[in-house]
Amino acid sequence: MSYSATELLHVYCHHGVKKTLVGRLAFKDRRILFEYAPEFMSSGIELSPFKLPLRQGVQICDDMMFDGLFGLFNDSLPDGWGRLLLDRTVEAHGINRRQLNPLDRLAYVGHGGMGALSYAPDLSETTGDNPPLLLDKLAEEARIVLEGEGEIVIEELLRLNGSSSGARPKIVAQVSENRKTIIHGKEALDDGFEHWMIKFASSTDPKDIGAIEYAYGLMAQEAGIEMPDTHLFPQAGGVGYFGVKRFDRIKNRRVHMHSLCGLIHADHQTPSLDYETVLKVTQVLTKNMVEVTKAFRLACFNVFAHNRDDHSKNFSYILNSANEWQLAPAYDLTFSYGPAGEHSTMVMGEGKSPDQSHLIALADKFGMRKSLALEIVDEVRASIANWTTHASAAGVTVKSTKEVAGVIFG
Repeated sequence: MSYSATELLHVYCHHGVKKTLVGRLAFKDRRILFEYAPEFMSSGIELSPFKLPLRQGVQICDDMMFDGLFGLFNDSLPDGWGRLLLDRTVEAHGINRRQLNPLDRLAYVGHGGMGALSYAPDLSETTGDNPPLLLDKLAEEARIVLEGEGEIVIEELLRLNGSSSGARPKIVAQVSENRKTIIHGKEALDDGFEHWMIKFASSTDPKDIGAIEYAYGLMAQEAGIEMPDTHLFPQAGGVGYFGVKRFDRIKNRRVHMHSLCGLIHADHQTPSLDYETVLKVTQVLTKNMVEVTKAFRLACFNVFAHNRDDHSKNFSYILNSANEWQLAPAYDLTFSYGPAGEHSTMVMGEGKSPDQSHLIALADKFGMRKSLALEIVDEVRASIANWTTHASAAGVTVKSTKEVAGVIFG
């Protein structure tokens, strides 16, 4: 396959009932240019109000956080596992991954990305076949890919991956309502199916990582945190594969989502945020104290449950059908030690050992009643006190149950 750089890309939005041209991306003189389409300008829909507001004329990103892309489009690109698959796929076709520009990568995402955006020309590959998927087989193929082998399975995994981010291997798929049948995650739903994402363990994960994340989901729901539906799918000889229903899909309707990382061009690879920023962005974007309170509750959970992988890509917002921004349901909640044992997102300047006093100071910063803040803290702590119950229900091993308990109760 010969390589020809993508120099012009059309961006579409599927927010609402129809597909609308948002604008055009161009790659020229090693710079990325974007211009909104006149018809989208008249819609008044702000897809990325901070960094890419509705404005006539060509706009150029003034930083290189995402190689010159605006965060709105960078949110469509795969990261971690998805990027690994794409890089190995193009190299299997004789293209050096270093030749790819950001528009090339968006073209490979095509219509298969998360959220409501799609790109043309569309270089993503689809298949008309929709046989049942075997999770154990896919997990083994993912393991082989992580070890640097098995090129023959990479393209299939890429089709199943969509543009999901994160380091752990995962697929997007359709799951039957009884959760017994899993098929390819193409856009149009088969009757009786829903859009899900299913994760596999990476080489550095404990063998029961799926059960741990499932237990954390149960614990978060008890803590009053809005979560998508989750499920632990059967695994031969193991505790199961963690799955989560996609909140960027409502039946066949796509929902526009934007990560905090993409909204404000925050570095997700190094600790760079404070929860003060998370709550401030939530306040300014949603203009709703209810959403700010949700963000505070999530901060409490991450602190007390020792989820220290709380970087800027693990907070997102969705634009509802009334064109109002809301904090997205929580995701990627699990036990983690974080970079150098610290939170990726600090609490009032404290990353190593944030506690209740830092959280109460955070709430006070946003005018939250102290009685409400203390009530949320108590509710979250009460749910975490039930860790062993949730771990047992999820099938977490005794070893992992004790390790987590030794940290969160220590």
